Amino acid sequence: MTFNRYQGKAWDRCFFPRLSKLQVADIPKENALVVLPVGAVEQHGPHMPVFTDTLISEVLLTEAFEQLPDDANIWLLPAIPYGKSTEHLGHAGTITLSATTLMAVVMDIAKSLRKSGFEKLVLVNSHGGNTDLLNMMGREIRIETGLAVFRLDPGGLGGADEWLTSLEKQAGIHAGDMETSIVMAAMPHWVHMEAAPTEYPNYPDSRYLALKNRAFAWVMDDLSHSGISGDATVATIAKGTAMTEKYGAYIVEALLAFQAFDMQSLKISK
Repeated sequence: MTFNRYQGKAWDRCFFPRLSKLQVADIPKENALVVLPVGAVEQHGPHMPVFTDTLISEVLLTEAFEQLPDDANIWLLPAIPYGKSTEHLGHAGTITLSATTLMAVVMDIAKSLRKSGFEKLVLVNSHGGNTDLLNMMGREIRIETGLAVFRLDPGGLGGADEWLTSLEKQAGIHAGDMETSIVMAAMPHWVHMEAAPTEYPNYPDSRYLALKNRAFAWVMDDLSHSGISGDATVATIAKGTAMTEKYGAYIVEALLAFQAFDMQSLKISK
């Protein structure tokens, strides 16, 4: 499953920038959903490209759009390739935006979409360092523009769980089995498996200090010598292909649910 950028339904039919202004104007706005991926350029250990997060977002969305119905009124924007990656600064290749810069870029894109008449936006995130910021931005965009804003972090959908060990599911948060497998399946020549490490931080055995609860602030140098958290050595192309298909199916379910959702349905009629 080698990834071919700009090929497939996501790019040939549903890629927003390929449309002319007349085609954009003709899109029925009342049920249109616009997808904005937000990624990162940051270190992913000694074996993986610094483009990993943005690449994975493109790969999973490409798969999802292949599975969407042909008449789905859902449109894909180019990914914002840079994210807030300050926790990886000091590792070669990490390029980060400040929180204020990323927030301003996302808000400007949202305002532009609203000017074109769109009513629904989904922020698809593929980097953990963006999560809290984008959650906050969703509400700010709602207040500022009136857009209905949805959030989707594919990594939290469990699309890789059946192929991961219990330890990897708990602690494989960066450049481990899942990410390495997906990138191997998409761009095998970008992965250097001869350098793939295994490293799990010594996480506290306390429910109050669980890493995924974000109970304490950390940077990557607090967790790891190699720049990863997980086991990259067990990654395979076969697993990456299967994970991509499963994540694609979950993303389709989410996008169709967002598209069908009516914000006005939340209030009970008097």
